[in-house]
Amino acid sequence: MNKNLLSVAIILLALAIVFVNLWKPSAEKESTSNAAVESGEDITAAEDIPGSDLSQVQEGKPAPDFELTTLDGKTMKLSDYQGKKVILNFWATWCPPCKAEMPHMQNFYEKHKEDGIEVVAVNLTNIDNGREDIEKFVKDYGLTFSIPLDEDGMIGPQYQAFTIPTSYILDTKGVITKKIVGPMDEAMMESLTKDID
Repeated sequence: MNKNLLSVAIILLALAIVFVNLWKPSAEKESTSNAAVESGEDITAAEDIPGSDLSQVQEGKPAPDFELTTLDGKTMKLSDYQGKKVILNFWATWCPPCKAEMPHMQNFYEKHKEDGIEVVAVNLTNIDNGREDIEKFVKDYGLTFSIPLDEDGMIGPQYQAFTIPTSYILDTKGVITKKIVGPMDEAMMESLTKDID
């Protein structure tokens, strides 16, 4: 009886080893993929996201134009800012790193708005907490730069704003010079805009 039990245990152990070895590679692939998303790594243009052509939004390429309504009701196009350097930012009111970044962005804007540098902070309205929260946030933080509203949720995905804040630095011709995932401070904004035309 003990020999039969031992034989069954050995067979079950062998099956478990085979199962773990077959299952492990797919689990590693999945955990690697999840780690990339959690760490904020860029999703490459080779990946397929419905409604988004990720190859359009890359450093060295012109930033795709868009038209949105701002929080104060005006219609704006990204192309309206050609001739100026632009920090194009994507954010939401519930995002702690966005909250940390906004005072730096406002201070930077106040110092440089007369120097041909604009801040365009696109609120991801379709995933935010409503217009009242956005208006309160803008008032609480004293934001005076342009705040377009991505109400339909089309521009955020187009600009790969899968982790927020996500920002793009555009030169005076509207070409993307740098993509930044995560919050910036004033010194970083100074450095990123200093040597571009």
